Amino acid sequence: MADPEVFGELDASELEALLSIADDVSYEDGDRLFDEGGEAGHCWLIRHGRVALDTAVPGRGLVVIQTLGPGDLLGWSWLVPPYRWHFGALAVGTVEATSFDAERMRALAEQDPRLGYALTKQLLAIALDRLQSTRARLLDLYGNGARD
Repeated sequence: MADPEVFGELDASELEALLSIADDVSYEDGDRLFDEGGEAGHCWLIRHGRVALDTAVPGRGLVVIQTLGPGDLLGWSWLVPPYRWHFGALAVGTVEATSFDAERMRALAEQDPRLGYALTKQLLAIALDRLQSTRARLLDLYGNGARD
C-alpha cells in the first residue's frame, strides 16, 4: 500500500480516508499508463519500477522527458480542470504502484478542505521539484550563457 511519508502532512484519519480509495496495481514493461491529452483519472504512487514520461515531438515521435521511480508520485493533472494529461506515461520494466481514483480524490478534497489543502501543497512541491530538475537539465544542455 502507499508510503505514508509521501502524505506526511495528513493526520491518521485523513490518511485512512485516502487509503480507502487506493488500489494496488501493476504494469508490465511497455504498458502505457496514460496518453497525453487523455482524461486524468488516476494518480499513482510508484512503489517498484520506473515510469517514463513522454511527449509527442513533431518529426521525432514520442520523446522521454523524465523517468520516475520508487517513492515518486505520478500525475497531478487530476487536480486541475480540464483534468487532461499533459504528458504520456510508459512502464519501464515491471511497475508496482498504488493507484488513487481522481474523482474520489477530488471528492475527498472538497469534503475535507484541510485534506485538500495538504494534497495541493504536496502536489505543488512535487511540481516545483520537477520544474527545478528540468531547469537544471536545460542549463546543462544549453549552458548558462556565462563567459569565462
